[in-house]
Amino acid sequence: MDQTFPPPVFIITCMRSYSSVVCGMLGQHPQLYGLPEVNLSTADNVGGLLNMFRRIRPASLHGLLRTIAELEFEEQTDETVAKATRWLEERRSWSTAELFRHIAAKVAPCAIVEKSPTSVAFPHHLQRLHTTFPNARFLQLTRHPRPTCKSIHALISATDAKKGGDRAASVNPERLWNRMNANAFAFLEELPIGQGMHIRGEDLLSDTVLYLRQICNWLGIRDDDDALAAMMHPERSAFARFGPDSARFGNDPNYLENPEFKQRLIPSACLEGPQEWMPSAPVGFSPETRELASYLGYI
Repeated sequence: MDQTFPPPVFIITCMRSYSSVVCGMLGQHPQLYGLPEVNLSTADNVGGLLNMFRRIRPASLHGLLRTIAELEFEEQTDETVAKATRWLEERRSWSTAELFRHIAAKVAPCAIVEKSPTSVAFPHHLQRLHTTFPNARFLQLTRHPRPTCKSIHALISATDAKKGGDRAASVNPERLWNRMNANAFAFLEELPIGQGMHIRGEDLLSDTVLYLRQICNWLGIRDDDDALAAMMHPERSAFARFGPDSARFGNDPNYLENPEFKQRLIPSACLEGPQEWMPSAPVGFSPETRELASYLGYI
């Protein structure tokens, strides 16, 4: 396949920061194609990626399986997911960079938009993306630490209730917010001017047309009324619903349950006060979290 494609757009973000709906919205632009979470920045080759996620979290492969099923076999069913699994097995020796470039070429002339939170888990994941696509654009999407941490804790607690685990007692959402946003922020600081952009999710969801137009201008793509209207319908994406039983996820479950977008004012949050989701945690946010939140525009 001819490996010619426009530069991808990567949304680099902490989990539970509106990334599913924002990726879905951008992906409906006539010049963009939104992917689910494919997690390709987390390993050097396809075989390693398959082995890792099958061992620690098989659901992390759902987005990639759905992508291959849709792009190679033109629909997402249990049968095409099985074909996608075999397709990937036959390409275990491919680098993840080769696979990512194959996907990007497959949807050309549209540019891919992708938002795996695993990309900001470690700095070398971000560097892998940058090495694979040196001209990619990187959009740092953030959310205030208080609602983010509360949402992370609620998600882990819900998973514990379903699976009988106790991760909610040991996972510290503040550390996750701090590490993932700090990694993204530091990465963005090193990019050439114009290659990165930061937007607070609260602003985008509250004044959507204004910020979508800013993103379009930054990317150099259409910002006419028709393009903006298309982006208001993330539910039209092939990945904006639960997949077949063998690959259900790939995006936030709440988004998959109800992907329609309704512009709304996001309530303000405060850095002061206890971390009510973790009674055993320190009284308030750490100085490191406060400093980073301030850099990102939160008070």
